[in-house]
Amino acid sequence: MSKSYDAKDIKVLEGLDAVRLRPGMYIGTTGPKGLHHILWEIVDNSMDEIANGFGDRIDIVLYADGSVSVEDNGRGIPVDIHPQLKVSAVQVVFTQLHAGGKFDNENYAHSGGLHGVGASVTNALSEWLTVEVYKGGYIYRMEFESKEVGGVVKGGLPKGALVNTKVKTKKHGTMVRFKPDARIFETTEMSYDVIRKHIKEQAFLNKGATISLRDEREETPIEVTYKFDGGIVDFITDINSAKVVAYDKPVYIFGEEKDITAELALQYTDGYTCNIFSYVNNIPTTEGGTHETGFKSALTKVMNDVAHRLNVLKNKDDNFKGEDFLEGISAVLSIKMKSVQFEGQTKTKLGNPEARVAVEHIVVTELSKFFEKPSNRKIADAILKKALVAMNVREEERKAKELARKKNTAENFNLVGKLSNCSGRKAEDNELYIVEGDSAGGTCKQARNRRFQAILPLRGKPLNAEKKRTAQVLDNVEIRTIISALGCGIGESDYDESKLNFHKVSILSDADQDGGHIRAILLTFFYRYMRKLITGGHVYIGMPPLYKVYKRDIVEYAYDDDELEKAKLKVGRGYEIQRYKGLGEFKDGYKIQRYKGLGEMDAEQLWETTMDPKRRTLVQVCIEDAAEAEKLISVLMGDAVEQRKAYIVEHANFNREDNFSKE
Repeated sequence: MSKSYDAKDIKVLEGLDAVRLRPGMYIGTTGPKGLHHILWEIVDNSMDEIANGFGDRIDIVLYADGSVSVEDNGRGIPVDIHPQLKVSAVQVVFTQLHAGGKFDNENYAHSGGLHGVGASVTNALSEWLTVEVYKGGYIYRMEFESKEVGGVVKGGLPKGALVNTKVKTKKHGTMVRFKPDARIFETTEMSYDVIRKHIKEQAFLNKGATISLRDEREETPIEVTYKFDGGIVDFITDINSAKVVAYDKPVYIFGEEKDITAELALQYTDGYTCNIFSYVNNIPTTEGGTHETGFKSALTKVMNDVAHRLNVLKNKDDNFKGEDFLEGISAVLSIKMKSVQFEGQTKTKLGNPEARVAVEHIVVTELSKFFEKPSNRKIADAILKKALVAMNVREEERKAKELARKKNTAENFNLVGKLSNCSGRKAEDNELYIVEGDSAGGTCKQARNRRFQAILPLRGKPLNAEKKRTAQVLDNVEIRTIISALGCGIGESDYDESKLNFHKVSILSDADQDGGHIRAILLTFFYRYMRKLITGGHVYIGMPPLYKVYKRDIVEYAYDDDELEKAKLKVGRGYEIQRYKGLGEFKDGYKIQRYKGLGEMDAEQLWETTMDPKRRTLVQVCIEDAAEAEKLISVLMGDAVEQRKAYIVEHANFNREDNFSKE
């Protein structure tokens, strides 16, 4: 290290160099999430064209060479020369970090983002990128590449100027095709399912827009197209498709207030949880914000007024509380506005105070008009009936929570016997493993690092929290034990992350049917009653290996069948494949052991494969698409038997061969 520090040590990063040097600053991560982020940047540009009325179609294609294209029928990126930079506007858009047409209100009334880095970042992190602009009856084309210059890889360099190909076309819009750079990303294989879910949500939010996805990476291409003429009304219907609804058609309102437009669709179900999905300029605000606050306030005011008007409440009666109208609600709130301000680093919570005022006024005005119509009396009656039940149960649940707190205090001595706590005092460093049964718990206790790893074995199967009231959930001993161990409380109002005892909560269960069921039950509980534990990035799935492949002193572990094939190659040829019922069944040569449960591993094996932070595989549980997650949990854990069967038939691989089951 040089001891001198002068002007020559100050590095100036030119062009897109900064993006390649610190990609995480621009896309968050170089993992799968960041990989898809560079696609969303291009898709969002096309969505902005649609949202502002300049197009109605987007087509996405995944190619066999690992590239992806996005084509829209908007106005097309300007192709004339930029007056300041003296190059084409296309080149400016894809090579300048802070450039775009969204920094004023002349070209876009509203947009998904105002950072001006989207297209250029995608270009910087791609092996190559090609742009075609369909404008004025001709096709314009420009190519970019990331290549080594002077021993350093330069990202997004123009291969030449924008050219008019002289090829005539009747199309208008832009097509961007790029190949993510394997020198940047951990994987460059984009997920068809992740993209499909994203574009489906965008199609719901943009009524009448057509968005297609075609995957040409398989021998037989697959394709899906979404178009929803009902917009967010269709969205709510889809979310509630596996639930029993209080009335058939969702309530829909739309209004505008001081350059802010808001549309709302809501429907009540026979469930007990609140599901509000909010968006600003098509961006999901998973942490809510001022627009949600305005909606909740307006809903409470309007429904209390309706309750008094219909004599459900007398003058002497106390009003319903806001929470009474949130039980069992499914709502989609989508607003469009200029100059969006987000709170925090995650950019998922709206901070604009004017949004609260505007949304509250719109909802009060339009929802009042809706319930003044005699034809909507049945819907009002259904909502108020639901609220009356919630009001009566509220006191019971308050008592249940208080009783649970007392029980937790009284059970702390018993909990000590269940929970093998760690010695570390810093919650941010501590981990909790929730394991299935005493057998696995015993092995985990032996394997763990006592300084920062705690073990909580479950003595029985926890309650399925789907469609259960808080009192019922808190009456389950295993659930109560988990709540007590975590220490942060449950529910929207009681959850306090500052009291969380462990910042990593890992579910560790056997790779069999019972283990999968327990994992699903726990995730359902966290999603319904401790959702902030998930959104805060604290919940993980522990991934023990399925196979141990070894020959004498050569040992490899495999976590799935693909890794098994790689492990075979590493260990060497001349092998037999044997299914192990336990440890100790050995033959000469190449050996494969398949683990059916955690109890089949000894402490050393469990540590080195599953609990050692340097070598383990933990899958973080994320809610990338809250609406999709809500629907899936309802399907898998609710009462819709036929939908659950249909989902299993669609997603289960019944043709997969298990060679280890053959004698």
